[in-house]
Amino acid sequence: MKILVINAGSSSIKYQLFDMDTKDVLAKGLCDRIGIAGGNFKHKVPGRDDYKIDVDMKNHAEAISLVLNTLVSKENGVIASLSEISAVGHRVLHGGEKLSGSVIIDDSVKQAIRDCFDLGPLHNPANLTGIEACEKLMPGVPQVAVFDTGFHQTMPDYAYMYALPYEYYEKYHIRRYGFHGTSHRYVSGRCAKLLGREDKQGLKIVTCHLGNGSSIAAVKDGKCFDTTMGLTPLEGIIMGTRCGSIDPAIIPYLMKKENLTADEMDKIMNKKSGILGVSQVTSDNRDIEEGARNGNARYQLVESMLCHQLTKYVGGYAAAMGGVDAIVFTGGIGENNPQYRTRVAEKLAFMGVKIDEAANQRAKRQSDEIDISAPDATVKVFVIPTDEEYMIASDTMHLVKGEPITD
Repeated sequence: MKILVINAGSSSIKYQLFDMDTKDVLAKGLCDRIGIAGGNFKHKVPGRDDYKIDVDMKNHAEAISLVLNTLVSKENGVIASLSEISAVGHRVLHGGEKLSGSVIIDDSVKQAIRDCFDLGPLHNPANLTGIEACEKLMPGVPQVAVFDTGFHQTMPDYAYMYALPYEYYEKYHIRRYGFHGTSHRYVSGRCAKLLGREDKQGLKIVTCHLGNGSSIAAVKDGKCFDTTMGLTPLEGIIMGTRCGSIDPAIIPYLMKKENLTADEMDKIMNKKSGILGVSQVTSDNRDIEEGARNGNARYQLVESMLCHQLTKYVGGYAAAMGGVDAIVFTGGIGENNPQYRTRVAEKLAFMGVKIDEAANQRAKRQSDEIDISAPDATVKVFVIPTDEEYMIASDTMHLVKGEPITD
C-alpha cells in the first residue's frame, strides 16, 4: 500500500510518498513560496539526483498538482499512475477538544478543523486548503487527518486547565492543548520497545522534542500526562523565535511602554524572541553552538537558559509522575547537540541520570536510535530520531484498512 503524506503550511507543502509494505520512502520534497513570487520545487528520490526547479505556484492546488504530476512523470516519477496511491495522510495542527485522534476526513471533520481556525490561525487554514486541494485532484481517494494536538488529549484536567475564570474555558475552550504530539507519540513508543516494555504499563518517560520549535512531554503508561506547549505553541521552553513561558504581566507592560498593538506584541513573542531575541543575531542553534565555543557571552547565555529550562521541566515532570524510567531527546537540536544532553544529565544526576559520554558523542554522528546511558544509570537516556511522517502514514494505512491504530 502506498500512502502520500502532506504537510501543508501557509506558503509551503512538504510531502513524502511511502510504500507501507516495505516501509520505504519512495520520494519526498517541498513546494516553497506558494502564492509568493520566486517559488521553488524540490523533489528527492533515493539513489537519484535531486530534481529542483524555480516555479511560481498560485495556490496550494497548483502546488499539489505539481507534486502529483512529478510522482508519475517519466523523468522523475516513482509510480506509474496516481491510482497506486491508496490514501493521503495530512498533518493538521489543531483538532481542539472534538478531535482527539486520527480520523478519516469527511465534512464534519473539515468543519471541526475550521472551528479551530482561531486556535491555529497560521496552520489550520493552510492544512484545510491542502486537504481540499487533494480531494479535488484525487477524487475518491481516502483522506486522513492526523492532529498535532491529538496525543495530548489524555492529559488530566488539572494538567490542561489554566487558572482563569472558568467561563473562558466554557466559552472559548481556553486550555492547554500541546503540540508536536505525533513526534512525542512516536519517540515514546520507540522508547518503550527499546526498553522491552511494549505494554507501557507503569512506564514513565519524558520526551524532549528540541528544534526551532521545542516542547517536552511527560508520558505515563503510554499516554500524555502533561506537556509544555499550551493553548498555542508559544508556551514552554525558549525556542528559535518564540519566547516560551514568561510572566504574563510583561505583555501589557511592554504594550504600554512601546505603544504596541496586540498583533505587534504577538509578532514580537512569536517571531522576534527566543534564541533570536536574546542573541539578536540568529535563531539557528548551530550558530549559537559555534559562537558559544568561541567565547560569545550572549550565545553562552542562550545555551545556559535552554539547559536550565530543560532541567526544570524534565525534573518537574519526573516529580509529577512519581519517577521516571527514561528520558528521550529528539528533533534537530535534541538529536545533534551532545553538550545539552551532558549538561542536563549532570544536573539530574541526583535522580540516577548518568550518560556514557562516548555514546553521547557518537549519537551526533549517526541517525540511528541509541542508548547513551552509562552502565550504572538508573534512568535510561536515549537519542531517538523522530519520524512524524511515518507515524502519519501508519495511522492513515490502519484507518483505511479498518484496523486499530498502533504505534
